[in-house]
Amino acid sequence: MTAGTRADAGDGLDVTADGAEISPGVWVASAARADLGDALAHPGDLADAGTRPRWRRTEFLAGRHLLRRLLRRVRPDLAALPLRADPAGKPRLDAGGAPDLALPGITISHDGDRIAAAVCAHGDVGVDVQLPPDRLTDSTVRRCLGSHAPKVTALPRAWRAREFAWVWTVQEACVKAAGTGMAGRPWSIDVPPGAVSGHWGGFAWLSLRTRSPVPLSCAFHTAPHW
Repeated sequence: MTAGTRADAGDGLDVTADGAEISPGVWVASAARADLGDALAHPGDLADAGTRPRWRRTEFLAGRHLLRRLLRRVRPDLAALPLRADPAGKPRLDAGGAPDLALPGITISHDGDRIAAAVCAHGDVGVDVQLPPDRLTDSTVRRCLGSHAPKVTALPRAWRAREFAWVWTVQEACVKAAGTGMAGRPWSIDVPPGAVSGHWGGFAWLSLRTRSPVPLSCAFHTAPHW
């Protein structure tokens, strides 16, 4: 894994509910749930929501709504397609009767009232949004930061929680892109504090520190070079 500390990753635009292209062919959208407003849900999304615990249905539908809103901007021809989970639980667009249709990678994240979604035109993608935790133990910092832990534990409490959240969003985004989830041991991914870009396991990642009011990171396959 390599990491950089550039502060100008991407096109410099804030990541909002309308989405922003953070790398060629990779778009990320993020918003507070209340900012999304009311919208008629896709019938398939409503059906999927009904299989989840009642307390999770609102955030689930908000995530699907944000993803479809982003698709309407970048791939409007695909915005109404059904979504399904692959064997690893990763969300996929379902082409149905057009199995040869080239489909982008998609991903959704929730934490508290924050929602994020991403679309990658040319491969798998993972996004993660994370509010700084109210409680953060030194052992958790050591587990996720490894050799970088002393630098983070020395920070004032609020800064420490925020820096931890930024690092964790990178780690979580990487394993989501890989489709491994917690089995991929996200805490073992080396992410230096303050880093805004890097590579891990065949994926590039960007930590959108200058573009999001809350910790938000995305990992993705880079665009092919012809």
